[in-house]
Amino acid sequence: MDIAIYTLGCKANQYETQAMETELVRRGHHLVDFDGPADAYIVNTCAVTAASGHKSRQAIRRCKKHNPAALVAVCGCYAQIEPEEVAALTVDLVSGPDRRMAFLDDLEALAAARQAEPLMRVDNIMSTRIFEELPAGGLAGRTRAMLKVEDGCTNFCSYCVIPYARGPIRSLPLEKAREEAARLMAEGYRELVLTGIEISSWGQEWKDGLTLTDLVEAICTAAPDCRIRLGSLEPRTVTVDFCRRLSSLHNLCPHFHLSLQSGCDATLKRMNRKYDTARYLESVHLLRQYFDRPGITTDLIVGFPGETEEEFTSTLAFLEECAFSAIHIFPYSKRPGTPAATMAHQVPRAEKEARAHRAAQVMETLRQQYLQSWVGHSLPVLFEEEKAGAWRGHAPNYVEVKASSAESLHNIERIVTITGVSGASLLGEI
Repeated sequence: MDIAIYTLGCKANQYETQAMETELVRRGHHLVDFDGPADAYIVNTCAVTAASGHKSRQAIRRCKKHNPAALVAVCGCYAQIEPEEVAALTVDLVSGPDRRMAFLDDLEALAAARQAEPLMRVDNIMSTRIFEELPAGGLAGRTRAMLKVEDGCTNFCSYCVIPYARGPIRSLPLEKAREEAARLMAEGYRELVLTGIEISSWGQEWKDGLTLTDLVEAICTAAPDCRIRLGSLEPRTVTVDFCRRLSSLHNLCPHFHLSLQSGCDATLKRMNRKYDTARYLESVHLLRQYFDRPGITTDLIVGFPGETEEEFTSTLAFLEECAFSAIHIFPYSKRPGTPAATMAHQVPRAEKEARAHRAAQVMETLRQQYLQSWVGHSLPVLFEEEKAGAWRGHAPNYVEVKASSAESLHNIERIVTITGVSGASLLGEI
């Protein structure tokens, strides 16, 4: 079959889509563009916000416009949370975020039988779940591979539906992670990104004392010729032991995405986050103590219910105190089924957008300060593609670097002397 896939949401979803792509090609199917005709369409949905659900529905509707006779299969978190809404869009197969290989089996069975009725297969999130080991790496030609090491979350932040969609914590066993990392290095990948729903929780269900730090050490050792990059971290993961042990690993990227969401303690408490600004700032200081000018990035939600002007102003001041290298900014989006959706004092949309704009101004100032600090210094850059006459790649701190070269630099690392800044990128000479 000609199969097209559309993916919304997080890196875990992206990883799972890559695994499905790899498996579909192995089974003899052909991957085609989502905006063209196909025999079957797969939509891998997201439910993190109400807007994500809306985008998921839009993508599902587009499938039949491209080919009214095509099979439409929907998976992911939105399909798990709202299966009836998905089925009402006249799809043929509905599944949650688990059992991706069985999902492909069902799709093939439907294609063979051409069943008329939608096949509803949605896991009960309260049932016992295991970590589904999927083929990591994706299709040929890529420089960076994602390695999913964890699924599920038990934090239950008041704005988030993901624990209900993904279920409890399940982890990839350490030995299996070591084997996968070595295999990906042997296949030619030069960078591995450790991803999951909440990778800081890796191994907690086993209660055997193993932590994310142990996992990272094992993977870095198993794939010494690969950069190892961490996905989003819960701030309390960063301790003296974490920094001391990981700073000795030559191939660990000094880039740390510490989820913040708010720089105000009162707002963090309403969000049911498990840290305060003092503990968060401690993590930032530790990272800068043990790593040389690391890239520290974060997520920020503005306009959370009850957020006053004073609380937002304190958040802006905290952003400056942390001096992030980049910030992903999201106006709060009400997600039905979460405690925050029914909280009093919802912030008007216009005010949320205005606060997002103000936060973006602070973010851009901080980003430019961080980029300018690298001018005149050298960075190792792993190049990925040539675009608009320049080769582009990323430094270990996850800053994009552009440089000219007469030779192909795809999947090659070169030392680059930084000569200037252009927008969100550094410019340099090899």
